[in-house]
Amino acid sequence: MELTTIIGLLAGFAAIVISILIDKGGDIASFYNLPAIFITVVGALCSTVVAFPLKTLKSLFSVVKNAFRKKDIDLQRDIEMIISIANVARREGLLALEDAVTEIDSPFFKKGVMLVVDGADPELVKNIMEAEIYFVQDRHSTGQAVLETLGELAPAYGMIGTLIGLINMLKNLSDTDALGPGMAVALITTFYGSLLANLVFIPLAKKLKVQTAEETLEKELLLEGLLSIQDGENPRIIKDKLYSFIARSEIKDTGSTKSDRQETGEIANE
Repeated sequence: MELTTIIGLLAGFAAIVISILIDKGGDIASFYNLPAIFITVVGALCSTVVAFPLKTLKSLFSVVKNAFRKKDIDLQRDIEMIISIANVARREGLLALEDAVTEIDSPFFKKGVMLVVDGADPELVKNIMEAEIYFVQDRHSTGQAVLETLGELAPAYGMIGTLIGLINMLKNLSDTDALGPGMAVALITTFYGSLLANLVFIPLAKKLKVQTAEETLEKELLLEGLLSIQDGENPRIIKDKLYSFIARSEIKDTGSTKSDRQETGEIANE
């Protein structure tokens, strides 16, 4: 479970509620208006249905779930796995990797290793794996586009609801006592539209973009490691190359990485 998504949403709604309550004369009940909710939410959804094919909309729920699901991505762990496979290939040859496949958790990397074992040309391996990365990005971007569209439409329908409320209010100008409450109700739809767009739809779309970027980086690291193994590079060189994918501040000092850094003079010998 991705706690930052849940904490952010709950904290955002809590901040809105608290700001209403601490305001002089604030009343939560006055911010509830069923017609305003209807025009903002249903209207935005209807326009999104017009904008996207049914196949894309069916996957919206699973796309949103990804924003609440924690991705188990550990680049340093991936590098250690690649080096383990590289050592096997260096000692026993590329064909020996067929037996080492059972140690690989990543379906993406496992597919690449099997291509190498089958004797595929390095350029072909690269093209096949890069195509998979591209289509993963494409599928993810479609779901993100749906949320971004909802983020654009919600404020627009909030404004439409406000206009409807103002029209109905202006019809009864003779009743001056009702003008203030009528204006408040008319503006509630704008409030709903802005709230949904800026706290729900747009942030979720950005979270999914970040997750896609992290997944893409992991796949690019795995591909670089795979091609290096196929090219017969020294495992130490592969390791140095792959660690460039990780920010120095994010590198954890495991026993092996610490000894490697000592040998290269990055830290003093103890």
